[in-house]
Amino acid sequence: MRTPRESWVEAGLSALAAGGPDAVRIEALAGSLRVTKGGFYWHFRDRRALLDAMLDHWEATLVDRTIEAADHGGGEGRARLRRLFRAADADGLLGLEVAVRDWARRDPAVAERVARVDDRRTAYLRPLFAEFCAGPADVEGRCLLVLTLFVGESLVAATHGRRTRPAVTAAALRHLLA
Repeated sequence: MRTPRESWVEAGLSALAAGGPDAVRIEALAGSLRVTKGGFYWHFRDRRALLDAMLDHWEATLVDRTIEAADHGGGEGRARLRRLFRAADADGLLGLEVAVRDWARRDPAVAERVARVDDRRTAYLRPLFAEFCAGPADVEGRCLLVLTLFVGESLVAATHGRRTRPAVTAAALRHLLA
């Protein structure tokens, strides 16, 4: 029985999150899956094909599925934004987001993909914020703050006194939706 393609992609994503792109090695992935590396070539032409599939999965999970979750149930912009924040947080993929962005610092093709994904995210956010913001400058500012909070929150090591990180993040999101 062949190891499913998604198992290879998920193993690759785990390796990427744990050790960066250099950790995504066919032999190591086969070992983690407890299979021979020959099964890899049934699904992928080469390592580059796996890396591309991993980026496809990252984009589908962190953009497409998150947007679908936000749009589920319809409603006005604030309601969709609340669902978007919950969906992005629920996936638990922020470590992967950071790993992909770190990879993008060294690989121009990945950097181009990250820029496209950020543009897609911003394009989704704009009309939602436009429903209740004063003008285009406020909309763009809030879009940037959302992306910055999503990407950078896990990198901030500051403590918040007696407040927990989730409580402080929730307060930041309330300000964005005001």
